[in-house]
Amino acid sequence: MQWTLVVPVKPLARAKSRLSDTADDGVRPGLALAFALDTVTAALACPAVADVAVVTDDPRAGRELAALGAAIVRDEPRGGLNAALAHAATVVRSARPGRPVATLNADLPALRPAELARVLGEAAQFPRSFLADAAAIGTTVLAAAPGQALRPAFGPDSRARHRASGAAELRLDAVDSVRQDVDTGDDLRAALALGVGPHTAAAAALLAGRDPVPGQ
Repeated sequence: MQWTLVVPVKPLARAKSRLSDTADDGVRPGLALAFALDTVTAALACPAVADVAVVTDDPRAGRELAALGAAIVRDEPRGGLNAALAHAATVVRSARPGRPVATLNADLPALRPAELARVLGEAAQFPRSFLADAAAIGTTVLAAAPGQALRPAFGPDSRARHRASGAAELRLDAVDSVRQDVDTGDDLRAALALGVGPHTAAAAALLAGRDPVPGQ
């Protein structure tokens, strides 16, 4: 079974505000884009992934992610993350009604294609399922089988929200790269320890040259 992944990318100027203790306003947009580029590159290399659709209104992000091979879906609802994901899922399913769809966070710079394949393989056993993030509070993957509504419920404590919605929680070991999203300086250090993709590595090196990540 091959999946279509929907990856949401917020306008870069507003992205990653919680990294303000680590990266200033001039650095965060480039860092957020680097995360997305490495995430989409790894996702496209995953054997369980047929294609990736990025939902974004950011021109630079759309241009650079399209160059990697991602389809770009405009955030027409402009009603927040869940509305954007539901809209993008509808768009991709209109072209591929028989294919399963999953959302994937755009801030997984250490993503490993083989680990993502394990997650999607497990997700194929359920009508709807999700993978909790490394903090065990949020969600990094939400998956829906063909014919099943995605029903995204991202926001504070999305792990509990998705569980309450009836989605099965995927309980897998050794998929750290799929769980390690980056919202804070601590998250960035954890991702760097796992080993990030080339775009994030370059952005982090630039960041370290300007203002070292606290604790390093």
